[in-house]
Amino acid sequence: MPKAKTPRTNLPNKQVITMPEAGSVPIRRSASPDKLTTMDLEGQIRQRAYEIYEQRGRTPGRETDDWFQAEREVHAGSHQQQRA
Repeated sequence: MPKAKTPRTNLPNKQVITMPEAGSVPIRRSASPDKLTTMDLEGQIRQRAYEIYEQRGRTPGRETDDWFQAEREVHAGSHQQQRA
């Protein structure tokens, strides 16, 4: 008959790492207010793409075109702001 295993009592303490709750970690902004971070740009692109979608009458099927147009517009606007 096999010998019964005894539970180990000398196991090292394992630390459990959990993910932070949404919104509990501050978003790092760029040091200069006129320089946009990637998250700022993405938010502006998303907003502009939605505006384009609304201007088209909210018809589906051209989301990618809307996004690319919004990217061009937002990037053109951010370059103009940095030059001024």
